[in-house]
Amino acid sequence: MSESDSAALAIDVHALPRHVAIIMDGNGRWARQRGLPRIEGHRKGAESVREVVRAARAIGIPVLTLFAFSEQNWDRPRDEVDALMELLYRYVLDEREEILGNDIRLAAVGELERLPLLVREALGVLMKLSSARQSMVLCLALSYGGREDLARATRSIAERVRQGTLQPEQIDEALVGSYLATAGLPPVDLLIRTSGEMRLSNFLLWELAYAELLFTSTMWPDFRKPDLLAAVAEFQSRERRYGRTSAQLRPPAADAGGS
Repeated sequence: MSESDSAALAIDVHALPRHVAIIMDGNGRWARQRGLPRIEGHRKGAESVREVVRAARAIGIPVLTLFAFSEQNWDRPRDEVDALMELLYRYVLDEREEILGNDIRLAAVGELERLPLLVREALGVLMKLSSARQSMVLCLALSYGGREDLARATRSIAERVRQGTLQPEQIDEALVGSYLATAGLPPVDLLIRTSGEMRLSNFLLWELAYAELLFTSTMWPDFRKPDLLAAVAEFQSRERRYGRTSAQLRPPAADAGGS
């Protein structure tokens, strides 16, 4: 980040959220407001993905997760689903050099086996090529549902209990987290949802337990670098108490009387 960017928004580059998650909402409405087909909104939204990923990498955000396609999105009209899969395929191919050149590791969570073979193969190749990159993780949530992921993790844990390799009293938060698709990633610190909707839509339900939530009326195709920087500045202005009081978070006052 340039000094002017950070100074203008009072962003502390040493106190960035470790994990930013974005529900990229509003592509269809953006297109409808302009008399365009919904797919044009998705195409414009892909430009926002590119700019926001670049901005996140530039300011030093360690993990960025984008809700690209939910488990429930399969119920959309067939032509729209096909167009979204084509956009995803093109994104993976077109962004390969930028992802690799910027030391970004690509990850994906969700029921990836439901994706078309062409998409799965392209995604798998880039995930493998970028597996050793360390500057940032770009995680795409594809055919993803938070409840579905929790149910899958629960089944796996229950099977271990049934087999006798795990005792019920051994089940704790860390164990459950290790069975989720996001295992290995830090909890979400900041959730951003665009387009004015104020709900989680089955996204990262476990991982969002202590996240700061930011809802903006900006449609995703219009969400760009300045919007991300403003969201980070807002995040840094909030007091994160994790169940404690404000007084507990303040450092103890120096002993005015001395010894």
